[in-house]
Amino acid sequence: VMVGLTLGFVVLTVGFILMDWLVVTPFLQFLTLFYGVFIGSFSMYDIYDDLITRTVEGSDAHACHQLFPCCMPRCVGVQFALVALAFQAGGLYLALVWMTST
Repeated sequence: VMVGLTLGFVVLTVGFILMDWLVVTPFLQFLTLFYGVFIGSFSMYDIYDDLITRTVEGSDAHACHQLFPCCMPRCVGVQFALVALAFQAGGLYLALVWMTST
């Protein structure tokens, strides 16, 4: 299943590159922006699923809790989510600003 998904992703990306090269110029910029937002959204879901909703002894949140006992593991997960959200928002803002200037 993963091989088919990967090959489909590669074929779709190559098709979009050819479309950008031959037909529409800013299409590849929008595709790259979509990929970045999609990966960032998945990372936010992964942080929520792994660090906030469940607390497993071997998780990153527990490792940070052992280093800094003042923060509970779920608080560490919320901090990770806030940092990821800030980077996602900053990256999206910069991408849109740079795309409008070209």
